[in-house]
Amino acid sequence: MGEYNEECLKTFLEKQEQLFDEPVAETLEAAEAFLEDCMAVVVESLAEVREYFEENGMDVDGMSEEELEEASEVFALPDGTYLIVEG
Repeated sequence: MGEYNEECLKTFLEKQEQLFDEPVAETLEAAEAFLEDCMAVVVESLAEVREYFEENGMDVDGMSEEELEEASEVFALPDGTYLIVEG
């Protein structure tokens, strides 16, 4: 697998309905292809989540770290990193 490790892909498969009304992938391979197609990124911290959103024109001023982590586009990964998927 490429940029997304197995834990990342499994987390996305399990939690994809937090962002999408219906599943967009059912296998690890399909999840990886979907994430590559929408240019999802993995970042190291909530500070990097904030930076990513700011760079992409989202107004995150005044959002707490908890609010950032709860954003539907943000998937907390088991290793402490974050997957950001723009739906």
